[in-house]
Amino acid sequence: MIRQSFCYPIYQGDPELFAATRAMGYEATEFWAWSDHLPEVIAMAHTAGLKIASFTGHEGIDRGLSHTADFDRIEAEIRLSVDRAVEIGCPGIIVFPGGRDGKRSDTEALIDSARALRRIAPYAEANGVNLNIEILNSRHDHPGYLADTVEWGVALCEMVGSKRVKILFDIYHVQVMQGDLIARLKWALPFIGHIHTAGVPGRHELDSRQEISYPAVMQVLSDAGYTGYVGHEFFPNRLGKLESLQEAFTVCNL
Repeated sequence: MIRQSFCYPIYQGDPELFAATRAMGYEATEFWAWSDHLPEVIAMAHTAGLKIASFTGHEGIDRGLSHTADFDRIEAEIRLSVDRAVEIGCPGIIVFPGGRDGKRSDTEALIDSARALRRIAPYAEANGVNLNIEILNSRHDHPGYLADTVEWGVALCEMVGSKRVKILFDIYHVQVMQGDLIARLKWALPFIGHIHTAGVPGRHELDSRQEISYPAVMQVLSDAGYTGYVGHEFFPNRLGKLESLQEAFTVCNL
């Protein structure tokens, strides 16, 4: 069975969101940046029977783990996020290596990112929380972003050597940046801590109007015994929010 979640910031607005998605079969919701109102929203999700699958562990996609001048701040934010994850029963938080700065090679930035993660990984291990490095495309959505290939993200995991340092395999971003989606998914499975979905092109619904065969992708995950969450992070443009979430759940339900 594929455990499905959805990114709350995209779909918020309907007072029945949590109850309706739980009735559909969703197990969890997830968030981006932490904010003052979030504890109240999390309490509402828990009341409806939803778990919390993921949230962003520190400020900034462009200034991330590879930027050594920022790491004292980032480390403190990640430690706080790990504590929050433990408190709310969240299995993993999202971390970013940051963007290219024009001064270092990608290999040098990879080494700096690994050094940063080695400092914080023991705290994540002690608390049982994954640090999920998100793979994002640099072709369209995030120009200059370092972790723009699955291979770069896996190399970072291998360099750190912690069972709690994983990748967030964003299917939309991987397809936009690299393609060969199922082969890369199979190869990277031991390093995957979380998954995001969206249709390509456009980042919309997971329907027949886009190029990814989501039933085939979900079958790969099911056959491999993947037990993490698949989180929907698409922006509806054909259906309403609840209708699009119902459609996505059906498409990915194995």
